[in-house]
Amino acid sequence: MKTNTKYIFVTGGVISGVGKGIMAASIGAILKAKGLKVSMQKCDPYFNVDAGLLNPREHGECYVTQDGAETDLDLGHYERFLDEEMTGNSIWTSGKLYKKLIDAERNGEFGGKTVQLVPHVTGLVQQTFLDNAKYFGSDVHIVEIGGTVGDLEGSHFIEAIREFPVKVGRENCLFVHVCYVPWLSTSEEFKTKPAQNSLRDLREFGIVPDMVVARMDVDKIVKAPHVAVKLATFCGVREDAVVLMPDAKSVYEVPLNAVKGGVLAPLERFIDHGDPDMTQWEELVKSIEANPEKIVKIGLVAKYIDNTDTYLSVTEALKAAAWKVGVKLQTVWIDAEKATDKDFEEVDGIVVPGGFGVRGVEGKIAAATYCLKNNKPYLGLCLGMQTAVIAAARISGLKKANSEEFDAPKDANVIYIMEGQKGKESTGGTMRLGNYQAKLKKGSKIAELYGTEKVVERHRHRYEVNQKFLAEIEKGGLIVSGTSPDGKLVEFVEAPECDYFVATQAHPEYKSRPYRAHPMFEGLIRAVTEE
Repeated sequence: MKTNTKYIFVTGGVISGVGKGIMAASIGAILKAKGLKVSMQKCDPYFNVDAGLLNPREHGECYVTQDGAETDLDLGHYERFLDEEMTGNSIWTSGKLYKKLIDAERNGEFGGKTVQLVPHVTGLVQQTFLDNAKYFGSDVHIVEIGGTVGDLEGSHFIEAIREFPVKVGRENCLFVHVCYVPWLSTSEEFKTKPAQNSLRDLREFGIVPDMVVARMDVDKIVKAPHVAVKLATFCGVREDAVVLMPDAKSVYEVPLNAVKGGVLAPLERFIDHGDPDMTQWEELVKSIEANPEKIVKIGLVAKYIDNTDTYLSVTEALKAAAWKVGVKLQTVWIDAEKATDKDFEEVDGIVVPGGFGVRGVEGKIAAATYCLKNNKPYLGLCLGMQTAVIAAARISGLKKANSEEFDAPKDANVIYIMEGQKGKESTGGTMRLGNYQAKLKKGSKIAELYGTEKVVERHRHRYEVNQKFLAEIEKGGLIVSGTSPDGKLVEFVEAPECDYFVATQAHPEYKSRPYRAHPMFEGLIRAVTEE
């Protein structure tokens, strides 16, 4: 373990969703731009063991790491901002934490000692910091504490970070508090009292932050010169350690806004490593702010259209591809339960994302059917590949073709449950998860997109294409263009007669980066643009 590793702890206050994850990732991006090795993790207060069984309507997408952990969507932000792959140990929920402790106690690992919040729970939390820093070989390890300071359920994490400087030295720890400063339109002024109260709550735990990040209304921030002075005066921090952050049009502006807002002063007192090279971020923001004439409409056929965070990685991957190609993206949300051919006709291309359950699946099959019959650019992801296969089988004449997930008859189960998965349908963490290799068919569209015949993508699924029905699937217009190395599992399909109809059992959106578009998404945008 690096003995000189630095640790940054990011807390939040006033409101939930204040932007801790984006700010933490932005600080990481700035430090990486200084040439430092940065790693990140999140501590989430909820008692679910992981995000695998959480309702996506409430919590947004379930992000999957390379090693198969089902996690909070903030890990997607970390990976996109740092371009570093996280692991399952990059997130610790209260449920995961207590499960590990209880299992250890039941196994007699505590030798009869009384297991307590302090030192056992807090000690385990602190050990995750040390283990992650060691695993990643970090110069700086950043920890985001989920929830809002003052929440009862997150108190063990706050206590753990309060104690931690005793282990590694206060000079090796930086505390950042992100809070919200509201604009009161009636008196036309910013009110700092909520932020003051939030910081008071943090001080009551024994933590005085080294940096305060104040989220503010972008249109009114010119009227805020007193905010930094007031927060510094009443909250015990240096004035140049109060960073005023306007709301941004794109989250990828935040690293640059943080530099402009003064984040470098407190960071350089903590770890002096030269000026950051923000060229990559400046070029990205230029691409985002460009106003190209060409507009492409991509229909996203989804069932959670009331919470777009459910498909966050997909929409971010589409944006990255549009920026790369140099077109303006218009995402059109198509309700999978109400989708019609008219909806499909009005967009330039269609994406069918992953998902579970029968609700809306016929709309997704209809989307694939329309694209196959009308040469409409199509990208299918996970369930989106399965619905494409079902569509092709039905076109071929197998009218009852369906998935076993949706009670397909045995003589038409073109999608069936994987070997070893039966009986696990309602349990978490038991699917095919994480990175798996695929071999691509030489000369295929997929191989052309990737520029190679061997790829690794992340997965999250329990059902597979039943190769017993390959004849029917091919008759319906699809061919298998990628499989697992042993050929047993179908990983990619495509329609040779269509200009762009590709689908994968994987989730390539997880490997897209804002400044490096994923080839399958870039291919879709180029296909639409070139029409």
